[in-house]
Amino acid sequence: QLSYWGATVGANIAKSVPVVGESLRGLLLGGETYGKATLPRFYVLHAAVLPAAIIVLVMLHIAIIRVQGVSELRFEDEPAEEKKHFNFIPDHLFTEIIMGLVLMVVLTTLAIVFPAELGPKANPLVTPEVIKPEWFFYVAFRWLKLFSGTVALLSMGFIIFAMFAWPFIDAWIRKHTKFREASVLVGALAALAIMGLTVWEAVVAH
Repeated sequence: QLSYWGATVGANIAKSVPVVGESLRGLLLGGETYGKATLPRFYVLHAAVLPAAIIVLVMLHIAIIRVQGVSELRFEDEPAEEKKHFNFIPDHLFTEIIMGLVLMVVLTTLAIVFPAELGPKANPLVTPEVIKPEWFFYVAFRWLKLFSGTVALLSMGFIIFAMFAWPFIDAWIRKHTKFREASVLVGALAALAIMGLTVWEAVVAH
């Protein structure tokens, strides 16, 4: 029931995207409304499209690290250390594989200990009293409530773009200004904003 209405709300949010909103909503639902074509589309989205996108982003992340290196926080009076070089094979690749396996073990353990429940059967004629996402989407859900659909989506898109572009922005700041702690300040503000919006939505939802 919650999945049905959650997908409906998500499709309506996609509809708010300027210019392509209607087409995007139709692509997700497979028609004007939730129907037989919707479930396969959401399955492909979660089982194929999103994992493929994550793989591409991880590969891009590793490639940028190999080219740009890792930005280390240093204070002004701290002497610069000579940069160490690590070979991609076996050093970098081995580290990434180990971390990936650790995350898989943690996620698998959590899935076994806290299995997901299907919940009540979907009924299009009955709207749940409270439609809320999983806790890790609280921040986005609260953001969408604070602003109108188009403004919220455009601002979220800008924030996501800035997040991906931040390593290059930080490199420019370090090169052209004396402000070396920009990443620390922006990271701290972002963490406070995420925690604040998450707690806010959690309190309201319950």
